Amino acid sequence: MNKYFAGVVLLILPLCVAQTGGQRQLLQSSVKGNQQMYSLIVSVNKLRNAKGQVQFSLYNKKRTIPDQYYKKYFRQLKGKIINGRSTVRFQHLPKGRYAVNILHDENNNGKIDKGFILPVEGIGFSNFQSIALRNRPNFKRACFELKGNMNKSVKIIYF
Repeated sequence: MNKYFAGVVLLILPLCVAQTGGQRQLLQSSVKGNQQMYSLIVSVNKLRNAKGQVQFSLYNKKRTIPDQYYKKYFRQLKGKIINGRSTVRFQHLPKGRYAVNILHDENNNGKIDKGFILPVEGIGFSNFQSIALRNRPNFKRACFELKGNMNKSVKIIYF
């Protein structure tokens, strides 16, 4: 019975530590095989309201952005909106080039809703402060190098 109890504790303890570590947003690197793995915390501020959720899409390949229908992403997380902000943590990422696309999905349908031409919900891309016909996002311009644990803030753009 003691061996069984000790085994259960060993299985549950890492989950408890992961829960508290996530709440404090600790950045921890890990090793998977022979490859170092990292965490990326992505945050967005100044959301115009608390409707819906924020969809964070992470890309790691050329020609994946723009991705209007969200089919080319590497990983995707959804974040709650608290006090006009939302933050998520991507874990176990290998070293490499990544780009982030954010959607303030006010109606929770998982896609970019548009008016006549422009989005009616907020969007954002890593490395972009504005978007226009001559300043359209693509992977090359939105990407950044991940070679350690990182925090990245992305500006949300409303049209």
